[in-house]
Amino acid sequence: MNAHRPVHRVAIVGTGTIGASWATHYLARGFDVTATDPGPGAEAALRSYVDNAWAAAAALGLAPGGSPDRLSFTTDMRQAVADADFVQENAPERPELKVKLFADIDDATAPDAIIASSSSGITMSVIQAECRHPQRTVIGHPFNPPHIIPLVEVVGGTRTAPETIQGAMSFYAAIGKKPIHLKKELPGHVANRIQAALYREVVHLVDQGVLDVADSDDAVSWGPGLRWGVMGPHLLWHLGGGEGGIQHFMDTLMPRMVASWQELGTPEFTPELEEKIVRGVLEEADGHSVDELAARRDTMLSALLAVRAEHDPSGPSATAGRPVKEGS
Repeated sequence: MNAHRPVHRVAIVGTGTIGASWATHYLARGFDVTATDPGPGAEAALRSYVDNAWAAAAALGLAPGGSPDRLSFTTDMRQAVADADFVQENAPERPELKVKLFADIDDATAPDAIIASSSSGITMSVIQAECRHPQRTVIGHPFNPPHIIPLVEVVGGTRTAPETIQGAMSFYAAIGKKPIHLKKELPGHVANRIQAALYREVVHLVDQGVLDVADSDDAVSWGPGLRWGVMGPHLLWHLGGGEGGIQHFMDTLMPRMVASWQELGTPEFTPELEEKIVRGVLEEADGHSVDELAARRDTMLSALLAVRAEHDPSGPSATAGRPVKEGS
């Protein structure tokens, strides 16, 4: 396939929470952004989101030219993607909708532009089924909110070209993200599966009356969550092994952990358990709105990322910007 074009203009297809957050990130990185969504009131909601999120995005550092003024909007999808160098799709998670939408985007976009999907659960092999140029389609799944959380999971479909995966990885890294390459497709990708496994055990412990909802959140966020904010589990186990490192951990502590796997729960998610969790979460929220809690989260995440940037030079660069040559 041909080399991908330098990225100056990004198209956002679908401007719900994820799409709006992506738009904020691309604007902060200094790109021209054209967004499209057929929903009533979509443009007003998008611009409101960008305005409210801009302070958090700016706190991480703006690229030269980064400005919300570079955002344009149209309800005409084909017009939105016609001159895009990179497309980030964020439509609802319905396979039939994604397949048709990707075929339409593929038909309307220059053949040397990458088309990425934020899909959290549908594989690219399914999504690219009706594309005429499936080789340039790829999953670029972010973690919410994309304008703050660096992680992007990159995985191709059966007909995605290796150059597209390399180009997407290079592009995301150049704009301040932390891309990881999934070498195999699987529903839910990786990060959501990891947090689903953790949440299953949290729900089991709440269901068994071991602890209430608020304490279960504290058990994660004030314990392992703090450590996971700076290092992943494998490297942390390396530290847990002391002077012997990971090998000592595997020899002495891993057998006990493996034995404990058999004791982990598989809760039955009954209406009563759902009600118990909902009631506990609302009590924990203590009257604060979703927007207020999200603002608190984003402020603390920005501070944590600033600390990581200070101490981890190998991490993503918050001030990276355009133009970007794919695959460079």
